[in-house]
Amino acid sequence: MDKNQAKNIVHYNRKYKDIAIEETLEKLKNLDKFLSDATQTDTSWVGLYKHGFKDVIKGKKVLELGCGDCVNAAVMAGLGAKVYANDIASTSGEIVKKLNQSYNFENPMVFIEGDFLKVPFEEKDFDFVVGKAFIHHLTLPIEQEFIEKIVRLLKREGEARFFEPAVNNKFLDEIRWHLPVPGRPSKFNRKAFTKWKENDPHPERDNSSKHFRRVGAEFFEEVEIIPLGTLERFHRILPKNANHRKFRRDAFIYEEKLPNNLNSLCARSQVIIYRKPVQ
Repeated sequence: MDKNQAKNIVHYNRKYKDIAIEETLEKLKNLDKFLSDATQTDTSWVGLYKHGFKDVIKGKKVLELGCGDCVNAAVMAGLGAKVYANDIASTSGEIVKKLNQSYNFENPMVFIEGDFLKVPFEEKDFDFVVGKAFIHHLTLPIEQEFIEKIVRLLKREGEARFFEPAVNNKFLDEIRWHLPVPGRPSKFNRKAFTKWKENDPHPERDNSSKHFRRVGAEFFEEVEIIPLGTLERFHRILPKNANHRKFRRDAFIYEEKLPNNLNSLCARSQVIIYRKPVQ
């Protein structure tokens, strides 16, 4: 186990230890309403559920890497998918257990604890492999190993899709570090930022669209990368009394009218979709 993985295990076991499942259960009870709002407003849901994802996973076998708080795993299971949820944090397994006990899923979720690279899976067994803000936790060599294994697990018509941060513009990325957000101090506060950075479980790595396209092209016949957040990202500087959710919904609509090159350059996030794994 490398130092980065050991740090991640400690960090995420602590992070998910006290998560209550009531909010997730509320989402499941009002699933259509929740998804209708989230997939128009919240960046990760807008991204991961592109191209009618919610309508194609019923009855499909889906592996989620880095299931974390298990909200997405539960939503996919609520939509009728056969969900296998993997995480290095044992506390994620406790969340899965509680959700299975509290909600009548058509297909109860299966939790798989531990390092994905060391877990035995049957090959060509999954229709989808997904990750929600997951790959950027991996060093580049480990990412390569993950993709190689994902290719072995996916059916020929299978698909891998990931929602990840996009760093295609170093100037905008530097500005981002100077804006304080919950849980992360501004880079202007040098001492606090340095301390936060020391405990940050994310490795220094390439999160550009160019990188993900290059990796995908090596293992898949089709690669699609969708930039997100060119305009939506500015909701962070709106006054507190502004209608942030309306701004974000409108921003995603207007983003689609912008040239793709501009979106790619200025996007805060991206969806990476890999199709047709090379046999």
